[in-house]
Amino acid sequence: MKKCVIVIADDNKDFNNQLKDFLCQEDGCSVRQVFNGEEALSETERLRPSLLILDMVMPSLDGMEVLNELKGKDKPKIIALSSSGEDKLISDILRAGADYVMVKPIEFGALKRRIVDLLERDRREVAVTSYGRTRANRNLDEKISNVFISVGIPAHIKGYQFLRDAIKMAIDEPDIINSITKRLYPEVAEHFDTTASKVERAIRHAIEVAWNKGKIENINTLFGLKVYTSNEKPTNGEFIALVADKLLLESA
Repeated sequence: MKKCVIVIADDNKDFNNQLKDFLCQEDGCSVRQVFNGEEALSETERLRPSLLILDMVMPSLDGMEVLNELKGKDKPKIIALSSSGEDKLISDILRAGADYVMVKPIEFGALKRRIVDLLERDRREVAVTSYGRTRANRNLDEKISNVFISVGIPAHIKGYQFLRDAIKMAIDEPDIINSITKRLYPEVAEHFDTTASKVERAIRHAIEVAWNKGKIENINTLFGLKVYTSNEKPTNGEFIALVADKLLLESA
């Protein structure tokens, strides 16, 4: 990980200390520990960290209250830690402003990969694209997350992150959808240090999960017309293009 400031907010002192020791192994990574929601809020506003690791059950203020207090502010990337993997709870946490939810017990290696992903994505968003437009717009992540929540794509599956990057690429460069196997899959794969075929399969799985949950009406409502039935699913490219087009129209 490149130089970063991380706040760990968790009232379990043993876990908090273990996580701090793990993260402090990274060069240039500064870690601040807090043990309740009020401290989490005050230290986040004072330090303006790169990342907040936020347990959802804490004294003073719980994690959801902290997320609500940070809404509308220049907040850091947030990884929420939940003791429950129930779909509605995860959806509520993402809607409240978390960028990712991990269900306890967590594996520190997986957490590190998620941190690297979020911080690298944040750096890309504030960079200037090849078209000379700044991407300093965190609302885009939230809009894409809201689309995924509406159609029933859960945050914990690999296809969720792959799809999010693919949609951003299609927003930046709409014609890339015509080179989905030659460019889009390989570029997403390079970012996540995986293969293009695994990206393709994971995105396909994410779309299948949405259809299996039966949220077809949500999908049709989202796109403003009756696009699909329960017996038909869009291809990966169709789904990416539909979401990208929707978000482009909303920002026009």
